[in-house]
Amino acid sequence: MKLQTKIHLYSSVLFIALIVAANVSIYLLFSRMSVDRELQQITAQTERAARAIEKAATEAEMAELLRAYVPLDGMIRVVKENKADNRLLVVSPDAGALAELTPEYNRQKKQDVVRLEGKSYGFASIPVIAADGDVVSVQATQSIEELTRLLRLLRYVMAAATLVVVAAVLVSGGVLGRLIMRPITAMTRTMREVARSGRFVRLKQDMRSKDELTEMGETFNEMIGLLENSFAKQEQFVSNASHELKTPLTIIESYASLLKRKGLSRPDLFGESVEAIRSEAVRMRTMTEQLLWLAKPKREWRLDWSEVNVAPFVEQSVNAFRTAYKRDIELEAKEGFAVRTDKGLLKQLLFILLDNARKYSEGVIVVRVDEESGACMIRVIDEGIGIAPEELSRVFERFYRIDQARTKGQEEEGGTGLGLSLAKEIAETLGAEVTLESEPGKGTTAAIKLPARLLSKF
Repeated sequence: MKLQTKIHLYSSVLFIALIVAANVSIYLLFSRMSVDRELQQITAQTERAARAIEKAATEAEMAELLRAYVPLDGMIRVVKENKADNRLLVVSPDAGALAELTPEYNRQKKQDVVRLEGKSYGFASIPVIAADGDVVSVQATQSIEELTRLLRLLRYVMAAATLVVVAAVLVSGGVLGRLIMRPITAMTRTMREVARSGRFVRLKQDMRSKDELTEMGETFNEMIGLLENSFAKQEQFVSNASHELKTPLTIIESYASLLKRKGLSRPDLFGESVEAIRSEAVRMRTMTEQLLWLAKPKREWRLDWSEVNVAPFVEQSVNAFRTAYKRDIELEAKEGFAVRTDKGLLKQLLFILLDNARKYSEGVIVVRVDEESGACMIRVIDEGIGIAPEELSRVFERFYRIDQARTKGQEEEGGTGLGLSLAKEIAETLGAEVTLESEPGKGTTAAIKLPARLLSKF
């Protein structure tokens, strides 16, 4: 059974049961109260008659008194105990079959509804001591057919109203089921379209509504966005890897073939070939690591936030880089403040900028740490080839390399075009910002800006 059918069925059955139960309860309560009120009126009239006949000395006087209390559509009588002729009746002209009603003596006060020839009557019996000392029962019987007809009409009206409400419930239950299922149906249709076409389609949301169904639709769109982003990263990874790895593989294959053909007879080619193969292998390793890192969703980056004393941290990182690459690096660090960040990612970000400065410059690299407008600034300054203004805005694109980088000799390490793209991703994850200032032939300044909200002084 479909969920829409279940919602329609269950909601309709529940509402119908509640409506029927409410109407039946209302009718029974109203009917009971109305009948009790009629019986109380008859009983009160009978009690007045009983008090009157207490003073009657003879049956003739008693009969005369009872005529004043005879109901218009009923009768009143006195029933005596242990007497052969124990009826004293005063019957209204239209009492009909009431005159033949068998008398029954009642020792206690009594009121009830009796049925006679298909009609309903209210009955009340009051015991009283007559003037002659006999205990008699004053009994009044009055038709309540008018009330019965009104209750019957009420039943018809409530039944008709119930049918109308049931019809409305059935229709509204169907509408409710469709309203509830609309976003779910749209979601199912969208998922089928995604599976069939391979395109990532989002739900069209009615932002005026803020209910759980809208929230579910927004969550679905977020999930589609994540899937689309992951698919795009995977597709871009495969495309970029196949394109960028082709060149170093071709170079490695070419030099390996050269070594195979002439390596034994041409010792001068051996060193050149081995160095070229090593250089391209290193570049392939670096590129593969960066591609794998960029292909990983940010939510899988495990961050370890902690307070980092900036000056000692940068000094330690610079010393490690200086030792590894034997480059002259000067450090100008201002003491006295810390940032809340991830040590591993911040060090990787700093190494990317230092590595770029190392690759594209020959002179001294300056690393400067200071505070500017409440933010921590880490600058890496080189006097290398620089970047043209028209290319400066594109250096953060993946696999984009400036011409000077592409024409570097094979004996040196060239760039992969992924370093600054990875640096931008890391900076965004840390809540920081990476900027470049450069002038061709004079050098480049790369800056890491850690905002004031991450900064603390000591």
